[in-house]
Amino acid sequence: MSAKIQKVLARQKSKIEEGEFYEAHQQIRTIANRYVKASDWPASIELLSTGASLLLKAGQGGSGADLCNYLIEVYQKAELKQDTANKARLLGLLRAFPPNEPAKKKFVGGIVEWSSKNGDFPAGDPELHHVIGTLFADEGEVYDAERHLALGTSDSAQTMSDMEYEWYSSDEPSTAPHYAARAVFPYLLIGNTRAANKALLLFTSKLSSSHPGLGVQSISSPSSDIRIYPSLPLLNFLGLLLLAIQRGSSDLFKQLKAHYATHLKEVPWDDAMAQLGEMFFGIKIPSQSNPMFDMMSSMLMGGNNPFAMKKKDPRAVTSTATPPPPTSAPAVD
Repeated sequence: MSAKIQKVLARQKSKIEEGEFYEAHQQIRTIANRYVKASDWPASIELLSTGASLLLKAGQGGSGADLCNYLIEVYQKAELKQDTANKARLLGLLRAFPPNEPAKKKFVGGIVEWSSKNGDFPAGDPELHHVIGTLFADEGEVYDAERHLALGTSDSAQTMSDMEYEWYSSDEPSTAPHYAARAVFPYLLIGNTRAANKALLLFTSKLSSSHPGLGVQSISSPSSDIRIYPSLPLLNFLGLLLLAIQRGSSDLFKQLKAHYATHLKEVPWDDAMAQLGEMFFGIKIPSQSNPMFDMMSSMLMGGNNPFAMKKKDPRAVTSTATPPPPTSAPAVD
């Protein structure tokens, strides 16, 4: 950091400590703008990131967010690559936001947009999605957490499962399958069967430990193991669905839907099941529209989410904004 930048930041730090938030915010923005016009990216980044951090830590979410969003603009103009330092700077600012600050979501959107344009992942960097999703989960923002965790790292399934189970624990015991589905379907809809299996295994392991009276039955074969819950048929359906996907058997998939038809009428999983049938079993959706494409477009463009539900009613599946899924089932280890 140059001596000149240090002096500017020291002055603004004093103003913030004295409660002159607006003046400090405007001066940081104005000075940073001069560096941006001169294409002095290091100076503008240092000013904006440090200034935003000072304001956020002072509880000034709106002003701090404004500088954060300006910082994203600079990232885009400078075409910064997704190295460790550039990602860490953004995540450090994200962690500094006051809890449940509304302006944070715009900053998150900017992070993902920069990541998708300047990295190897069209939907955004998985590490960024994992941290973002974890932060949302910690704040109880379940829907936002689900979107990002579904696109996260190999550790995200654990976070997703833990979050859904914690949410479930305040509901009726019989609703367990509805929450488990929220951890399973988002991964299946992007073709990540490994994460879907992991999420269900973790969820059901907690369920068995917390409710020993469920009377779980374990069925083992040379190729797979599955837990059967006599009192929770839809949870059994999810486990058998994953098994059918692993085997790639369309007949097994059809038999499974027929066997659980009565129970499936209780949940709005029709669109998800139709998409999974096409993705993994080659069963064409009898429509000119593509539900997965419509769902992704809706999520990405801010429209209505066809799987959305009111927070007080967990009996549905929330989808995620994702790139188009593969046309065949990936292998499951």
